[in-house]
Amino acid sequence: MSEISVLLVKIVVALGWLLLLALFLTWVERKQSAVMQDRIGANRARVLGLRMFGLFQPFADAIKMIFKEDFVPPFADKVLHTLAPFVSFFFVAAAVAVVPFGPAVRIGGTPVLLQVYDGTAGLLFLLAMLSLGVYGILLSGWSSRNRWGLIGGLRGAAQLVSYEIGLGLSLVGLIMVYPSLRLSEIVAYQGGLILGFLPRWGVFLQPLGFLVFFVAAVAETKRVPFDLPEGESEIVGFNAEYGGLKWGLFMLTDFMEIIVVAALAATLFFGGWQAPWLGPDGVRWPWGGHWAMAGGVVLFLQVLSFQLKVAFFCWLQILIRWTYPRIRYDQLMDLGWKLLVPLGLLNVLGTGLVMSLR
Repeated sequence: MSEISVLLVKIVVALGWLLLLALFLTWVERKQSAVMQDRIGANRARVLGLRMFGLFQPFADAIKMIFKEDFVPPFADKVLHTLAPFVSFFFVAAAVAVVPFGPAVRIGGTPVLLQVYDGTAGLLFLLAMLSLGVYGILLSGWSSRNRWGLIGGLRGAAQLVSYEIGLGLSLVGLIMVYPSLRLSEIVAYQGGLILGFLPRWGVFLQPLGFLVFFVAAVAETKRVPFDLPEGESEIVGFNAEYGGLKWGLFMLTDFMEIIVVAALAATLFFGGWQAPWLGPDGVRWPWGGHWAMAGGVVLFLQVLSFQLKVAFFCWLQILIRWTYPRIRYDQLMDLGWKLLVPLGLLNVLGTGLVMSLR
């Protein structure tokens, strides 16, 4: 296969993985919230009499949104109103391009990375894509010509700009420990051991950095308890004038952001596709001994390790969403500027001090 063909296959696989998982998460959120609230959850949609625990519900919702009327307010800017959800969707989808799903594999004697794009500044590319998503929020709020939509758009812009500072600072310490902006190399650095038995994951080397990163990243998804841009109970929301497929695209983008945050947490702080003590030839126990495995089995376990980590962080974010109430806007800003930013700076200074004393 040519390089272009391999690239196209990787793009289709990565985008398909992201969209299918986002669609599945809409079902997971309904069922998880139902279990937490002692309800049954969505289970009405069925095919040939089978309900499959409500697994057909996301597809039924998608069909409903596709056939709903696409209403654009007469006072809105029709071009920007239509463009806004696609802007948000595009930049979140592009962020997945630099996420490594597994190690390099050989296909026909040619090494192929399980990653769409392995750039030297992959981490900066990812942060840039997530940052540009704010334009979709601003465009949707402004183009609707609705004061409540505009308030939601302004809230979203202020929130994302504020929390990107803490998010960036949390990653500075990580870059100091793993001196690379290439995500594949950051994952490779985490393949070693600390103290002879503990995986060399970022969460063990940068515990404070991970705490700041995770809180800031969850705030970037604009979901409870940080859903001020979409305050439905306040009749405020950048997507207040949207319905049908375009509203569904905003909703799908929210779930895609959950997946991107989960993939980032797994890649940067939990070893990515690395599994504890699992090497190219099998498992080597810290206390001695070797469990040999075929190369295909090792590859399967490494890819599975990444998927399980992503699934865990998706579950954790949904758990947080259905556990905590929305915080006030002043509390949102205070948390970002008065707590996360100072903690991020403290983490950078502490990391530099420890590294200078080594």
